[in-house]
Amino acid sequence: MAARPKSPDFIIFFAVIALLGIGVIMVYSSSAVSAYVNFNDSYYFLKRQMIWASLGLLCMIFTMNLDYHVWRKLAKPMMLVTLVLLVLVLVPGLGKVVNGARRWLGFGSLYLQPSEIAKLSMVLFTAGSLAKHQEKIGSFIKGVVPQLLMLLVVFGLILKEPDLGTALSIGGTVFVLLFVAGAKLKHLGSLGAAGVAGIIAAVLFEPYRMKRLLAFSDPWADPLDTGYHIIQSLYAIGSGGLFGVGLGRSREKFLYLPEPHTDFIFAILGEELGLIGTLTVIVLFFLFAWRGLKVAISAPDIYGSILATGLTTMIMVQALMNIAVVTASMPVTGIPLPFLSFGGSSLIFTLAGVGILLNISRYVSLK
Repeated sequence: MAARPKSPDFIIFFAVIALLGIGVIMVYSSSAVSAYVNFNDSYYFLKRQMIWASLGLLCMIFTMNLDYHVWRKLAKPMMLVTLVLLVLVLVPGLGKVVNGARRWLGFGSLYLQPSEIAKLSMVLFTAGSLAKHQEKIGSFIKGVVPQLLMLLVVFGLILKEPDLGTALSIGGTVFVLLFVAGAKLKHLGSLGAAGVAGIIAAVLFEPYRMKRLLAFSDPWADPLDTGYHIIQSLYAIGSGGLFGVGLGRSREKFLYLPEPHTDFIFAILGEELGLIGTLTVIVLFFLFAWRGLKVAISAPDIYGSILATGLTTMIMVQALMNIAVVTASMPVTGIPLPFLSFGGSSLIFTLAGVGILLNISRYVSLK
């Protein structure tokens, strides 16, 4: 490891700041109408997003300047705290229920989403465990199964909220880490098959998930209920054309498209800024992924390599899932778009993860 850390990777930093800036603008543009209707303040969500963004940037700066090896020691305590929070959120009277889901802890207007902490905690925990037991990864029983035990606990607790989207994003990230660490393809194939079977069971045993799947296959079969989100999202994107209808001029945000400033903010961006706007965001995400993986490949040790891969994957899996939902490429599941969607927990812990990635980049030579 280099004695003196260098400056963090500029391209990762630039991509994240650009996405964050676009996000703040789009949160205001997409939420102004609903904020005025519900809170008599068009700036309600903007003011909160700016606070969360500021706190997130402070966390990013802190983790960017903290030697990433520290997280190897902190991973287990952080995982323990995460598990406690995931259990507490399921306790009636403690967890806040919104739209039938119990995902938040807090009081007043301050709420914390434990599943967002779980994303970062699982990356830190799994990276440390894989780096420590890398010589066993070729064995399914000794190398792969131990890594799955914590995943199954976290997956089950998040699924209980219920939040299949977040659970799947965490599962996908851990799967990638196992591949990068050297797990055998036949073991990964078995896990993949078991995972698909589990997802099918989760859909079949929850009527609302089955309805979402049917709506995905034919949203026009029930355009006023289960297919409503998809149809309105496609209306928004389709209306944008090449250059969009203009910033702030969305029609779908006038209480047509549900959750325009959170899960479906990409649709409003497409409506207002068109194909040019959506491609700009996608290019920024792929810039982030490209440099993040370059950091992983060039990391000075196996722990840094696995950790950088996990942090990059964590963000990209979530981004791809959100964009896939908004463009009707997969069934609707509530998962925010990193850096853009409104939300404090997601923004703060995602930016903290970026800071760790930037710290790793300070010890590598990139061209």
